[in-house]
Amino acid sequence: MRYVSTRGEAAPIGFLDAVLAGLAPDGGLYVPSEWPSFTKAEIAAFAGQPYAKVAAAVMGKFVGNDIPAEILAEMCEEAYATFAHSAVTPVKQLGPNRFLLELFHGPTLAFKDVAMQLLGRLYDYVLERQSRKMTIICATSGDTGGAAVEAFRGRKNARIVALFPEGRISEVQRRFMTTATDDNVACVSILGSFDDCQAIVKQAFQDDQFRHAVDLSGVNSINWARIAAQSVYYFTAAVALGGPERPVAFVVPTGNFGDAYAAFVASKLGLPIAQITCATNSNDILARTFEEGRYARGAVTATQSPAMDIQVASNFERLYFEAVRRDGVETGRAFRGFGDSGLIDIPPSAFALMRELFRGAAVSEADTAKTMLSTLNETGEVIDPHTAVGVAAAARVQLTDPTIPVVVLSTAHPAKFPEAVAAACGLTPATPRATPDLSQKPERFERLPASGETVKAFVRTFAATT
Repeated sequence: MRYVSTRGEAAPIGFLDAVLAGLAPDGGLYVPSEWPSFTKAEIAAFAGQPYAKVAAAVMGKFVGNDIPAEILAEMCEEAYATFAHSAVTPVKQLGPNRFLLELFHGPTLAFKDVAMQLLGRLYDYVLERQSRKMTIICATSGDTGGAAVEAFRGRKNARIVALFPEGRISEVQRRFMTTATDDNVACVSILGSFDDCQAIVKQAFQDDQFRHAVDLSGVNSINWARIAAQSVYYFTAAVALGGPERPVAFVVPTGNFGDAYAAFVASKLGLPIAQITCATNSNDILARTFEEGRYARGAVTATQSPAMDIQVASNFERLYFEAVRRDGVETGRAFRGFGDSGLIDIPPSAFALMRELFRGAAVSEADTAKTMLSTLNETGEVIDPHTAVGVAAAARVQLTDPTIPVVVLSTAHPAKFPEAVAAACGLTPATPRATPDLSQKPERFERLPASGETVKAFVRTFAATT
């Protein structure tokens, strides 16, 4: 299995090299050179199988010969043994033909754990064999940082720097990062938005001298292994609801488009998906894109669903590449131009291909709060604000066949957003018993301006002393 850049100017590489590289040298994102696939019979055979076994089968399609099958299976077993629910990502019925896919049973109570717990083990495997120590830098809008710190803390072959926007994530999200005491962890509060954090990471990867000096790697959703790992739960959810004999529709609360793109990946592997709805808050770049055919950056607005407070959805480049029929020259032109103008007018033929699967729906702050309360009153379920965005968007889904199940991804436990839940519902969500109490632990982080050069200087010093 080989991987190519969406911008067509980087040499093809193998799976493990793609995992460690993160961003391609030409500024593009890695995707498989050709799509593997499952037969319907192979997908049907996933029914009743342990999650780790399905994960090993799906990941195996992307890993190729880079990791022996028995070692990959062991990694999956270890990764998903860290989850509090035996099904790992259980499906729960919310109403007639409406379901929640609970993705928050991992150690940091967010869907990012599903991929990150496996990613930490992948890094261990390859770095140990290469006698190598890498510096991981990640930007987080809330949940990625905590999941990454948890997955990599204490590992001897990797050090991690997590960047988060000052004052724009919840206290619980922040503490999952900043209470880590391991020497290989550094957290940085950036005086800006998540998009500023993300831009700093991209700038770091495009600085060849810096990248080689600290042996840089990235674990944001641009990392292909994360996308591959997230595609697994679309298979398990669909099979639990009658797939592949009938299609399933998914509603994905999304900001950086990684989770929604993972659904597209599952469809490319052969999973019948009727529709993928990208549910956004008022930071609605993706909702507008899939309804209007124009990818246009706006100003970032702080909301009660901060993990989606994003106006540059990095993984959209991967979908654009597919929609322009894998034309790397056109993709590079479009996204270099977007960096300058903040605008891409999607070619009509490409937009038509996107609309075969994708729809968009933006949900207001008022509707998010109303949905948290109405879901509690009607079903007894307490949901977090990101899940509420998805549930509100699901009410707008229009399918030609009303019998198709609609699955909303529940991306975070409500205990990660106690203030928002309390304001909407009048109650404070309980933290799972297995989750450590971080509220009294001291925090450790730096505050830095939204300056790429300042952050790179910090990372250089950190890498030299750990």
